[in-house]
Amino acid sequence: MDKQITIEELKNLVKDFTKERDWDKFLFPKTIATYLSLESAELLEKFVWSDNQESKDVLLKKQKEIEQELSDVLYWILQMSWIYNIDLSEALKSKIHQNSIKYPINKSKGNTNKYTEL
Repeated sequence: MDKQITIEELKNLVKDFTKERDWDKFLFPKTIATYLSLESAELLEKFVWSDNQESKDVLLKKQKEIEQELSDVLYWILQMSWIYNIDLSEALKSKIHQNSIKYPINKSKGNTNKYTEL
């Protein structure tokens, strides 16, 4: 289904859900960022006691729970983007371009150092 729905359609789904409940009046950037952070922490909590290799097994064992947490994170990203008119596609393309400059392939391939340490 990821191939059949656009980001705009997802934004509208979140928008309609929110507006039907008259919740948009409570959504400020700080509020949304707070919820986004909390939901991200709940995702991280699923993996807290596993090392990198074990986290793959955790993902398989708790896939439905992890899908729910990822959905919560995406929900808040979509909330911020529709309320504050952020074009996520353009923002991501721009960020990837910036990162390609910070992390040139010849210096960063196979290396996890921060760009300031390449």
